[in-house]
Amino acid sequence: MRALHVIAGVAPRYGGPSQAIVGMTRSLREAGIETLIATTDADGPGRLRVALETETLYEGVPAIFFRRQWSESLKISFPLARWLRAHIAAFDVVHIHAVFSHGSMAAASACHARRVPYVVRPLGNLDPWSMRQKPIRKRLFWHMGVRAMLNRAAAIHYTTAEEQRLAESSLGLSRGVVVALGVDEQVFATARDEMRFRREHPDLGAAPYVIVLSRLHPKKGLERLVDSFLHVTARPELSTWRLVLAGDGEAEYVWHLQQYARDQVGNERVVFTGWLAGLDKFSALDSASLMALPSSQENFGIAVVEALARGVPVLVSPHVNLAPDIVAANAGWVAALEAEHLETVLETALMQADERSRRGEAGRKLARERFTWERSAADLSRLYASIREEVGQSTVAPALG
Repeated sequence: MRALHVIAGVAPRYGGPSQAIVGMTRSLREAGIETLIATTDADGPGRLRVALETETLYEGVPAIFFRRQWSESLKISFPLARWLRAHIAAFDVVHIHAVFSHGSMAAASACHARRVPYVVRPLGNLDPWSMRQKPIRKRLFWHMGVRAMLNRAAAIHYTTAEEQRLAESSLGLSRGVVVALGVDEQVFATARDEMRFRREHPDLGAAPYVIVLSRLHPKKGLERLVDSFLHVTARPELSTWRLVLAGDGEAEYVWHLQQYARDQVGNERVVFTGWLAGLDKFSALDSASLMALPSSQENFGIAVVEALARGVPVLVSPHVNLAPDIVAANAGWVAALEAEHLETVLETALMQADERSRRGEAGRKLARERFTWERSAADLSRLYASIREEVGQSTVAPALG
């Protein structure tokens, strides 16, 4: 079976979706499915340094890149659209990641024209909170083709049951399936090295810290986390704690966040590290006492699962769609976005070392049982096979009596 995966951009700055598509296609190839990623060279205001319009390897998996011609939000690429129209019939199934992008709509259109079945993974774009962001533009695109794209899809791939519930209840969609994302085996297997990160950031010393491991974006709730953290750690018994913001984002917003922390007199207690990857990321998690993500909306949260896999308990908002799983497994804490509740829950977590240890171990078990790429690939393989079988049956002419 050949599966094409279409996504607007894979640069690390785009966060979880860019990371997930590499792990997903790698695991599918290990499961015996031939995959290819079709995407653009978009990298914020710049471009990825990749070969264009020829198959290559990106992070070890086959991919083909096309020039993003304009629009960072829509990532318009007519070369990608032309390639899709010319080559999409060579694939048994197409997996489209995101809905409000030029590449996604071009892929759906090409599939419809060539009668190739496709799956749409919305990436949280259909969450009511997301639909309220830039609503006029989204309403326009909804009527220009997004609604037809979803209605014609063989399946809509949600990564949590909560993401499915929110999208279907607000938009009346059907044919949803839930297949969780996973983390690479190395996240579980890489040896712990708690001192590597501290050596790189000697100002931390031996201080305990809360880590945010995420794309720095307004929806992540980082200002309210900074406020709550600084208020809670004003208590003498918690004054040694630090908040580590490990990530990157739009330069203007990162600058704003840094200034915000300074204005709140958090210049010593709030540490910005920039983007972390590989062993640096693992070490930062290994040395952390708690991982926090108080987002206004998060359809999955790869970084949350990575923290769980390394045995780090998590504190998330109810709007992180993994929250029900975390509660059920007792793998962390869920705090409402209101300042008083967030401060109360954060203080509880910081004060209870034994409870953090217990919930960290529960998180490791949850990640191993539910969130591996091997399990995800098996579920997706069955989905693709069922779609191909359904298409095959629909194209068989009825026997004459």
